[in-house]
Amino acid sequence: MLNINCDLGEGLNNEHLIMPLINSCNIASGGHAGNTKSMIECVEISIRCNVEIGAHPSYPDRLNFGRKKMEISKPELSYSIITQIESLETIASSYGKKLHHIKAHGALYNKMISDIDLADFYLDTIKEYKSKYSIYIPYKSEIEKLASKRGFDIIYEVFGDRNYNDNLSLVSREKENALINDPKEVINHLTSIIESNAVKTISGDTREIKFDTICIHSDTNNSIQILKEINKVFKNR
Repeated sequence: MLNINCDLGEGLNNEHLIMPLINSCNIASGGHAGNTKSMIECVEISIRCNVEIGAHPSYPDRLNFGRKKMEISKPELSYSIITQIESLETIASSYGKKLHHIKAHGALYNKMISDIDLADFYLDTIKEYKSKYSIYIPYKSEIEKLASKRGFDIIYEVFGDRNYNDNLSLVSREKENALINDPKEVINHLTSIIESNAVKTISGDTREIKFDTICIHSDTNNSIQILKEINKVFKNR
């Protein structure tokens, strides 16, 4: 069955609309967004909708929503990442639930596609969770190479609402063609990925890509409509 995930608990209050349409969620845990109240609400809805729960650690940068690289010392960042994961872990545990995965957010996630030093640091930071949770990461990235060698349980992620560069990095949000907001365009984008394990890049070329889960961002325009269309078109995949 096709697995769809979504970043939630980011202040949009649309979780009750999105959860019935997805399989797993990445809950903001106090870094770029989120607080105890929002984490509790997301966990409660995820339980009702039978959605897997994942921590979504980021740079502790609410001003930029975690979407810009932050100048921060490694000890500070490591402490923040662990604190974010532990916060959600504690809340989920109070409901008798375990986390399913960890997925980095925003600039932290994207930077580790090509920055081997940051990827090494991140994996070292979360190594205590290696035997407990899977990690959502992109195919053919620096973090994938390291995570594979270190024995992490990898779940490959692709983005249904984002365009790709030739090196399989995401087109920067600062560029006009970064996002895919039209449901029909999202379906076209995903059809190639699902049927051929190939993604069409902004240059017009195609690149091999592997995936286990598809992300749609909750703050993407038409996100609800996009998710409904994905479920309609690909429900038997």
